[in-house]
Amino acid sequence: MKLRYTLLVAALFLSAATCSNAAPASGGFSIESILSYPYPLNLVAGADGRTIAWVLNERGVRNVYVATAPDYTPRMVTNYTSDDGQEITNLKISRDGKYVVYVRGGDHDSNWPPSFPPDPTGNPVAPQMQVWSVALTGAAKPIALGDGDTPAISPDNKRVAFIAQDQSVLWAPLDGSAKPDKLFFDEGQDSDLEWSPDGSALAFVSTRTDHSFIEIFRNDATPLTFLSPSTSQDVEPRWSPDGTRIAFIRTPGNGGPPPVSDFAWSATPWAIWIGNARTGDAKRIWSSGSSLRASFPDDYDPSLRWTSADALTFTSSADGWAHLYAVPVSGGAARLLTPGAFMVEDTALSHDGRTLFYSANTGHTPGDFDRRHIFSVDVSNGRVREVTHGAGSEWSPAATGDAVAVFEATAKQPPLVSIVSLRGGAPRAIDRNRLPTDFPTAQLVVPKSVTFRASDGRIAHGQLFVPSSFDKLTMTKGKMPAVIFVHGGPPRQMLTTWHYMDYYTNGYAVNQYLANHGFVVLSVNYRLGIGYGYDYAHPAQWGPSGASEYRDVLGGNAYLRGLSSVDPKRIGIWGGSYGGYLTALALARNSNLFCTGVDWHGVHDWSTSEDLPDPPARYQNQDMKKERLIAWESSPDSSVPKWRSPVLLVQGDDDHNVRFHQTVDLARRLDKQRVDYSELIIPNEIHGFLRHASFLKADTATVDYLQRHLSEGSCR
Repeated sequence: MKLRYTLLVAALFLSAATCSNAAPASGGFSIESILSYPYPLNLVAGADGRTIAWVLNERGVRNVYVATAPDYTPRMVTNYTSDDGQEITNLKISRDGKYVVYVRGGDHDSNWPPSFPPDPTGNPVAPQMQVWSVALTGAAKPIALGDGDTPAISPDNKRVAFIAQDQSVLWAPLDGSAKPDKLFFDEGQDSDLEWSPDGSALAFVSTRTDHSFIEIFRNDATPLTFLSPSTSQDVEPRWSPDGTRIAFIRTPGNGGPPPVSDFAWSATPWAIWIGNARTGDAKRIWSSGSSLRASFPDDYDPSLRWTSADALTFTSSADGWAHLYAVPVSGGAARLLTPGAFMVEDTALSHDGRTLFYSANTGHTPGDFDRRHIFSVDVSNGRVREVTHGAGSEWSPAATGDAVAVFEATAKQPPLVSIVSLRGGAPRAIDRNRLPTDFPTAQLVVPKSVTFRASDGRIAHGQLFVPSSFDKLTMTKGKMPAVIFVHGGPPRQMLTTWHYMDYYTNGYAVNQYLANHGFVVLSVNYRLGIGYGYDYAHPAQWGPSGASEYRDVLGGNAYLRGLSSVDPKRIGIWGGSYGGYLTALALARNSNLFCTGVDWHGVHDWSTSEDLPDPPARYQNQDMKKERLIAWESSPDSSVPKWRSPVLLVQGDDDHNVRFHQTVDLARRLDKQRVDYSELIIPNEIHGFLRHASFLKADTATVDYLQRHLSEGSCR
């Protein structure tokens, strides 16, 4: 069930149609200016305790930056100059702090692997996904080590192991002095490379389709070591500090009787094992409960870590919230490290291995459940310390010997790289000067956290963007158009600050633009989303089993209609991926409530297998036929006969998260129903657009479409 859940509900992504460039209204800022923010991502810290590195995306131009203690002055170490749509991911810093390795190219957020790396510029020369190395001393230029992904630098700072396209393991000298060689033969598809502390062995996951093994390679003369092989799926190998043992996570292998339902939540028990790195013998030291809450995480990383406090730490929602736990390496009960009604997200281990830094949606400032802050917890005694606080958000901690690096943002300030001393104090931004001078900081609004009743009476959450003219219009009985925004995922949460995912910073920017141009915007954090507890994220009758989350969207519409300054006849909706699904569902079921909408790469028919129109053979029994019927009735396609409102459809046709056929199929149904629609199709683009130019085109079309169709009198 969880794999299908992940495949069916990809992350949110925004779009629009081929319309004229949206010029700013009088006194408003342009869509180009609000999209001009630089965006930092992939923050990492080196084992030297002094070096940090990150990627900065400036209008689609991606480069690697580094900074070192004690001043942490940023320095660009690559020199890419074009918006070419080539990702930079998987940054690694050598143990001596002299090299950074990274991957350039590919689509790392796809739900199924593409046949070849994406080519969003239409370059006649096919792009490659390659591992690169750059020396941090002198004026060295990056060197391509070979085609591949997920590099792991050896502790002796001499070699880099990485995964080839066929998922075998290659290695090459760190300085690029020789071509890569195949490191060993293995019958599985390999991943999760982890060097032993002394560099004499490499642990990895060998996936065999319905099961997987943890294996260890030492040298050509020594057979591969298998850690307690079984019919299970084993993942996340983690070496002990002395290099004699490996901890890993074990989940059930694929198989057994068919599930009663493809779409009902089902428990997936899991366990932590520790194996002898020489003999392969392993034993279970901890097991999860059998409840849904205790299941293996389906919307976050379990973050298994071997600490120097003689304990393993991991994340679980056993108490209803994603929290950190510690279990002794000798085994026993797990100890809760982060109690409270909040969710833990990013984690990082301190340089000495005794403290965990983490981000969480909690704090002492009202509304912190819709923000992120950094905390630390001592693994030995469970003492929690607040590292950051206030009305902004901080995330992605990366610990050095004297500080923790973070990304920070406010409602008006896009993300910056900042340093927080371990001695205490406020974050110090080290890259503040990179924000363009024409960025409209002063004209942005501060969204407000709101709650409202869904159509079934449940409490739903959201953020309200109110134009600065709202109070004046209220006094004069004026009426404004309004827009509901629905995120994708759906394991996502929109915030009252700039977001920690690049895709959602784009959505936040568009919502700020709309507010600046006279729209009231309600961003609905519907059930299925994160941030409000396990039960909120795992509702009954979700998506293809009943679309219960749409009731929150209807509640958002009623909330807007109840605002005295909103024109109830001019309410639109937009969103991407799962948000595109909910946008299409709103227009199909309730054109009487939603005047228009923009649907970015949404799912439109849950009942099909992949993109095929015929039901799979397993639906021949009566129970499966009933389930398929419910999936169809939960889909926008089933309500197209009631669809009246105009819509803009947006999608890249190299989408590996939602099948492009979902948009093709919907367009043909709208044709037959004579529904007014426009299209913006971007050849070779993926689900989360790789190019700044693609986002600019889609965002411009989106705001232009909403402005045109929600103008005074257009929806009457």
